[in-house]
Amino acid sequence: MGGSVSVVQLIISIVLFFVMFFGIGFLLNMLLRMTWLMAIIYPIVVVFIVDEVSFLDYIFNAGTAFPALLDKLQALHMVDISILAGGFAGAIVAGIVMIILRKNGYRMF
Repeated sequence: MGGSVSVVQLIISIVLFFVMFFGIGFLLNMLLRMTWLMAIIYPIVVVFIVDEVSFLDYIFNAGTAFPALLDKLQALHMVDISILAGGFAGAIVAGIVMIILRKNGYRMF
């Protein structure tokens, strides 16, 4: 991640991540009836987005994989953090919307 980003790209990226993770979270909540599942899974998704290390390296080469992940997370720019925060906000809002819908009597599947 990184590089120069215009304000328009930043706004579109934040909205895109918000809508994308809201939709994924809403569908997961509707199908699995686990309200906060996407909010719990989201940090794992962020690791896959940020780090280029294979998932199996976290199991077999944990001594090198986790410091590399920490270095990547510390190297994130404010633009990257705001885009990823927009996705997390979408996952949280999906859970809140699902709670409100269930409270108002809507039963999905």
